Amino acid sequence: MRHYAIIILAAGASSRFGYPKQLVRYQNESLIRHALSVATKTAHNIFVVIGANAALMEKEIEDFTAHKVLNKNWEEGMSSSIRCGLNEALKENAKLDAVIVMLCDQPYVDAAVLKQLIAKHEETNKPIVACAYKDTIGTPVLFYKKIYPALLVLKGQSGAKKIIAENMDATATIPFELGYIDIDTKEDYASLQKNPFND
Repeated sequence: MRHYAIIILAAGASSRFGYPKQLVRYQNESLIRHALSVATKTAHNIFVVIGANAALMEKEIEDFTAHKVLNKNWEEGMSSSIRCGLNEALKENAKLDAVIVMLCDQPYVDAAVLKQLIAKHEETNKPIVACAYKDTIGTPVLFYKKIYPALLVLKGQSGAKKIIAENMDATATIPFELGYIDIDTKEDYASLQKNPFND
């Protein structure tokens, strides 16, 4: 049986939004609580990486049993949160086979998407399984343990996209049509509220 963990990236300052977007409410719960609810339906080991507004985030999710990981270098960008979360996950379980990296701001991620990533990995044995939407592939994304060394030396704002781009032959995808919808600006949020896709 393979061991999986989920790393939720929630450390950013939401500078484009002007308010911690992790706390924005959609369908009666905050985005960070939605991400945690989805993750806990998929795996037992959940690591939520917080940084900016850490005290607010901790209060919002205090009733979840997930590991709260403080990224003191959150201003460096998404890569620092990936490193931070993965290091903590490996401390908890050195035999971890794969991790799923997910964001808080994709409101249509559900447990079915995360479970499909795992199923596709087990079916194909590809070390990377990403979601395909519009003309790109991206989060949520599963990384098998052979990719950990590359994740642990990531730098900069762009997260793990560079690793995926450099390993396309080792990457499988699953379709996630609504994956392109994320909340970066107040206009994004207004659009989501005005024209929600019904599940």
